[in-house]
Amino acid sequence: MEPEKELNLRLRFYKTTPRTIAEIIEKSNQLKEELAPDFHIKSVDNHVWINIGVRRREKHSPHLHVELEKMEDGNTSVNGLYGPDPVLWTMFMFLHFIVAGIFIIFGMIAYSKWTLKENFGFEIVIMTLMIGLWIALYYIARTIRKRGIPQMKELEEVMDRILD
Repeated sequence: MEPEKELNLRLRFYKTTPRTIAEIIEKSNQLKEELAPDFHIKSVDNHVWINIGVRRREKHSPHLHVELEKMEDGNTSVNGLYGPDPVLWTMFMFLHFIVAGIFIIFGMIAYSKWTLKENFGFEIVIMTLMIGLWIALYYIARTIRKRGIPQMKELEEVMDRILD
């Protein structure tokens, strides 16, 4: 996987393994104790979450959610999703909703003033600023993801140890 070239902010991957779901969960529980201070591994049903340990965690530290599904041919499908820290993700989503709300409100005001044939230049300026803020939020998120790539590769190595 080459995360530097991906456009998505939350990277995904799909793999297939001949091991059963029970074997994978058992292996993740074994590695949980072995990697305890540096990584936090949690498994529930057909899901495994791998996080960077508290001592090494940064604001840009990613986490990995792995979903396991049994296939008809006896193999196991492994669907992985990298994501940012949930607190950081929530903050970014909150900021996006605020920016979108301001954009929509000023868009409605601009439309009302346009239909009344009044000056709506201020509203257009605010809407343009909101578009600029959206673009800035996107590039900030890309920068945060880029800073987390080394830890993302560490999470992938732990996942590969679980699958092998």
